[in-house]
Amino acid sequence: MAQPRAPRAAHPWPRTVAEARPLQEALRSRVIARDRIGRVRHVAGVDASYDRTVGVTRAAVAVLAFPGLERVSQRRTRFPCVPGYLSFRETPALLAALAGLRRRPDLILCDGHGLAHPRRFGLACHLGVLLDVPTIGVAKSRLVGTHGPLPEARGAWVPLRDGAETIGAVLRTRAGVRPVYVSIGHRLGLETAIEYVLRCAPRYRLPEPIRRADALASG
Repeated sequence: MAQPRAPRAAHPWPRTVAEARPLQEALRSRVIARDRIGRVRHVAGVDASYDRTVGVTRAAVAVLAFPGLERVSQRRTRFPCVPGYLSFRETPALLAALAGLRRRPDLILCDGHGLAHPRRFGLACHLGVLLDVPTIGVAKSRLVGTHGPLPEARGAWVPLRDGAETIGAVLRTRAGVRPVYVSIGHRLGLETAIEYVLRCAPRYRLPEPIRRADALASG
């Protein structure tokens, strides 16, 4: 069974914003913002939580397939909690969790942002570029950008814009329920990303792979 390949652009993990920012800006040029995705058979959801008492990041990955696969990994937290730089806090533990899978996922849904980020390089972009796997950011709250009114029906969406640039979509996954903020991570266009998020969220606000990963990371 194929495993997630080793990071294509491994880099030393910074411990300060001053070290992280130039790395973030350099890596964002590698994001592929168009469809380069094959047949999707296994979809992974990833999430991370923190145990501040012992300084550990607990990362979880849940792969929805037959059979389903789940993996939890813990790594000591070495980067501060700074908005806009959380991928440097979470990605090392997420990479470890993904590396332990017996099967490489065809698509990864991240509990966080991708392109909808002040420097256009959120968690979904970071993870996607390092693994060269299609990724989508699905966030519960907005980090940057503005949008117009959103209809109440399931499947309705409006662009999330930062100035003249469309950086994501505000998507209603359940009628009358708060939307999610979808943005591309790597190797997907926005409309394809929206389609996959809806297909993975048939009953709840969050896509099922992320719901499963959230439960594991919080456990």
